[in-house]
Amino acid sequence: MHEIERRALLSVAGAGALAAWAVPAAAQSSAQETANLRIVADFCAAWATRDLDKILPFLAEDSVYRMSETTPPAIGHAGVRERLGSWLESSHTIEFRVLDTWAKGPMVVNHRIDRFMSTTRPLTWEGVGVFFVKDGTIREWFDYTIKVDRTSA
Repeated sequence: MHEIERRALLSVAGAGALAAWAVPAAAQSSAQETANLRIVADFCAAWATRDLDKILPFLAEDSVYRMSETTPPAIGHAGVRERLGSWLESSHTIEFRVLDTWAKGPMVVNHRIDRFMSTTRPLTWEGVGVFFVKDGTIREWFDYTIKVDRTSA
């Protein structure tokens, strides 16, 4: 009987210690992490404009973008323009809906659903974006696919 009580006490104490450690760590962000979160949030919101002249300033001139885990990287503004320009042209509405986001140092990770509404090539993409932010710009942006629907947006 004492062994069961001891196990229960250790379980409760362990869970309490973990919660005490995890909650403050999750609740606290450095000023730089908060700024990085804002840069990525504003970048994702800028896609609704469908204007690369408003989107590209969030990316460093020599940024690296990978559309998915299976595509080669696009380098710099010209590479991003080449890779994504046709999506902006063919879509009448673009939405990046951020479901969850967090930052640790220069890294920002978000879970999003991107919708490219189009009569010719609709796309709904769900995935995880990983952003490396340095000196106020996104240096690297890699997306990892969870699910793709090319029939509706």
